[in-house]
Amino acid sequence: MGSAVLQQLETFGPQRCERLSYEQAAAYTRRLATGHYENFSVVSLLVPRRLREDFANVYAFCRWADDLGDETGDRGKSLELLGWWRNELEACYHGNPRHPVFVALHQTIGRHEIPMKPFADLIDAFVQDQQITRYHRWEQVLDYCTRSADPVGRLVLYLGGYRDEQQQRLSDRTCTALQLVNFWQDVRRDILERDRIYLPSDVLAAHGLSHQDLVDHVRGVKPVAQPRYRATIQELVARTAPLLGEGRKLWPLVSPELRLPIQLFTLGGEAVIRGIERVDHATLDRRPAVSKATKLRLMAKVIWGKLFGGGL
Repeated sequence: MGSAVLQQLETFGPQRCERLSYEQAAAYTRRLATGHYENFSVVSLLVPRRLREDFANVYAFCRWADDLGDETGDRGKSLELLGWWRNELEACYHGNPRHPVFVALHQTIGRHEIPMKPFADLIDAFVQDQQITRYHRWEQVLDYCTRSADPVGRLVLYLGGYRDEQQQRLSDRTCTALQLVNFWQDVRRDILERDRIYLPSDVLAAHGLSHQDLVDHVRGVKPVAQPRYRATIQELVARTAPLLGEGRKLWPLVSPELRLPIQLFTLGGEAVIRGIERVDHATLDRRPAVSKATKLRLMAKVIWGKLFGGGL
């Protein structure tokens, strides 16, 4: 268990959970957020100062849940730890937070009247990852995204004071698209590191491929027919891109201060799509990445739009 989060289980785990004051817990989530995820510090610059602590608290919840699900190397152990994490969430909502993440998050939940469902849905997604490693229909992948991705956007809206169903649906489009783009980008890594394939078999079959074809290629057993694979990814990207476009309709419905990070996430997703297109959709052999220079250009573009009213 190489994860920095999992290494803290002896101090903040099921068997022993050291209690911290709110100030100590908030400092803990802030360190976790800024030190564990290189993009968080960039995004936090665009988040209103009054919300940065809340963003860090929500991020810390997601980071712990993610690592409990993905970093143990043992699906049975992950299910056990995710069950414990769900119990900690319920304790938090019953007014008895124990883990430092929930000591900090309890204040955020109270300030913004956040319901339990988005947090519980995220845990459900990580549980599903332990139980389902292959998807057979496009609709099943989209359903997974309602738990693995959409709750994050809804939490951001709650932090900004937005509870309108239309705004949440538009946020869902963006978050689902970002999750899907990540899947199409990380096909090889998901197979090698997690033995998971999110490409639905119905789309693969339409191009004469199967899940086993992808595994055989990555494992060096038998090369995949690249034109068929590229056509598969091209179709999946074509299905995904309109969701990002629809999600842009959320931008004018939120305040300028919250619009900035939302715009940055959308532009980042569009940049990944361009990266996939640059490698001719051959993501089974090569992972398209967004360079630091591109990330800086995207941030500058967002800031320019705020200062000078330019369209994005």
